[in-house]
Amino acid sequence: MIALTEALSMLQTQLWIGFAVFLRVGATVALLPGFGEQSVPARIKLVLIIAFTLIIVPAIQQMPPAFSVENLILLVVTETVSGGLIGLGVRLFILALQTAGAIAAQSTSLSQIMGGASIEPLPAMGHVLMIGAVALAVMAGLHVKAAHLLIHSYTFLPMGLFHSPNEVADWGLGQVAYAFELAFLLATPFVLMSVLYNLALGVINKAMPQLMVAFVGAPLITLGGLFLLLLAAPLMLSVWLSALDQFMASPFEAGR
Repeated sequence: MIALTEALSMLQTQLWIGFAVFLRVGATVALLPGFGEQSVPARIKLVLIIAFTLIIVPAIQQMPPAFSVENLILLVVTETVSGGLIGLGVRLFILALQTAGAIAAQSTSLSQIMGGASIEPLPAMGHVLMIGAVALAVMAGLHVKAAHLLIHSYTFLPMGLFHSPNEVADWGLGQVAYAFELAFLLATPFVLMSVLYNLALGVINKAMPQLMVAFVGAPLITLGGLFLLLLAAPLMLSVWLSALDQFMASPFEAGR
């Protein structure tokens, strides 16, 4: 009976720890690229969350507060917020890529092509870049990096503790600013091509006002945009993956 009591007590402790980890993992996976997409069924997400939880629980050294109603509410709030912060930080890289695709598509007059190809309305370039980036990230071991990130997150986001609103706000502002900086950096070749195209168009129009240069140049900018996407996409995805890896390695240092 003593051994059975000890086993039950140990089981209750592990279940309590697993529940606390499940809260953080669930909030993170819901926003994680590839795993948290709207096209992924809810049952698949639940299986993924349970799998991540089973992987992470043995590596956790911290103990949650003793079981009580107050501590239950505390864990639900703090762990969900912590997981949401981690997931949102990773999700911003997808938003940066979508923004870069929108800038590139707008610069090359391709913003209206295949605008409804995905659940979220995106230009064709943004959709292609997002699908390629998610596939590249998963092939590069996104699930392993996410598990390491969640395990190490308990170092800078302790279990059951509220975080300083000022620090969270500063970190979030820095990550949003870095996401827009990354988006513009990725879309720079398309912006430069658009500027050169419009300058050339203006010079030709000034020299030959009677020529409808807009109709002549429209196919050129479209073809040039597609050709530039073919050349620049591998480099864009490489830069994006490097930035994502930097964030996954040190989420509270990347982008500063």
